Amino acid sequence: MEYFQKEIEKIKESELKKIQLERLKRIFSYAKEKIPFYQRLYKDIKNINSLSDIKNLPFTKKSDLRDNYPFNLFSVPISEILEIHASSGTTGKLTVVGYTKNDIELWSEVMARSLVCAGVRKGDIIHNAYGYGLFTGGLGFHYGALKLGVTVIPVSAGGTQRQLMIIQDFKSTVLTCTPSYSLYMAEEAKEMGIDPRKTTIRLGILGAEPWTEGMRKQIEKEWDMIAIDIYGLSEIIGPGVAVECEGKDGLHLWADHFLPEVIDPETGEVLEEGQEGELVLTTLTKEALPMIRYRTGDIVKLINSVCSYCKRTMPRISKIKGRIDDMLIIRGINVFPSQIESILTKIPEVSPHYQIVVTREKHLDKLEVRVEVTEKTFSDEIKKLEELQKKVEREISGVLGLSVTVKLVEPKSIERSMGKAKRVIDLRKELKEGN
Repeated sequence: MEYFQKEIEKIKESELKKIQLERLKRIFSYAKEKIPFYQRLYKDIKNINSLSDIKNLPFTKKSDLRDNYPFNLFSVPISEILEIHASSGTTGKLTVVGYTKNDIELWSEVMARSLVCAGVRKGDIIHNAYGYGLFTGGLGFHYGALKLGVTVIPVSAGGTQRQLMIIQDFKSTVLTCTPSYSLYMAEEAKEMGIDPRKTTIRLGILGAEPWTEGMRKQIEKEWDMIAIDIYGLSEIIGPGVAVECEGKDGLHLWADHFLPEVIDPETGEVLEEGQEGELVLTTLTKEALPMIRYRTGDIVKLINSVCSYCKRTMPRISKIKGRIDDMLIIRGINVFPSQIESILTKIPEVSPHYQIVVTREKHLDKLEVRVEVTEKTFSDEIKKLEELQKKVEREISGVLGLSVTVKLVEPKSIERSMGKAKRVIDLRKELKEGN
């Protein structure tokens, strides 16, 4: 089980490009033949002759799925769809995705690759605390574990005390959940008198939300485990698009199935390797819901060098810096929650639990960061807390280049999430509507 598919994961770049071109031609023709949306989108484009021709194709985006809700982007009749997943959105309409039998097999394959790449080995017991149901996280990991032949416990999200009991009693070795939930679990464990460092968990495969290196160190310290980042999105397949190896130097992207580009989010221009921009993905082998040049909204860099740790040759993406739609523009300055998180994880008196509240006063945007202090700090005298507040304000203002207000709050007062953490509360729209 050293590699799930060694001959592919260490493929030569020239051979990979041949596979990609062959599959790109096929998926372009397939989508155009089967789906009216693509027939309209590509009515003036005859065919694809080279990988660079992909630049001539229009982008697809999340709104296209909502505009074709629920099944109009499917390439096959509903009778051939074995599984449907959906994610909620701010508009109220679900983003619906479907899988044929072949798609489920593909998903299982890339997830099995991802688990091995992350460090899962024969004999491991996976405690799967991602949500099962319409969310793709739980079943994605489940299918990968079944394909690989390792034990998986389908705990799903919630019931944290019960989860911790199961980890102890079943001797789970791999924890899969969101990074923020892993920290919450560690908190709850201590409340129950359990030292998470003394459990049998040795590896965490964590994703579904952007997280920083600082949070990784915090998680690894709390659990005494290796914390590995995994990436995916329902529109492309679910989890299993890319994953870190134990070298933690970028996420290996399975480019024989998902063709990556990084673009300037403003102009749509394709950027060179190493330049930061929006990740665009094309599914090369998916059947029910092919997505061509899909704008993910995630900010990354593309890395094409061979991994010095595991020697895999597939391209890598950097850890997700944030999402385009999570980016705040405050007085003309771009602000990502991950920037604030990276600062807080370096200040020992505060915890990595925080919320960013944006308001508008007299036509001027104001940024408030609510930060939990540690139990020990909370009991300090007021003067020390005031000094800490000013210190955190200075650190954040220095990095962002704008003034912020920091509000220190007591431990565990910021709402915890069993899934993705809610980091930003933007009240500007509400204030505008209220006026």
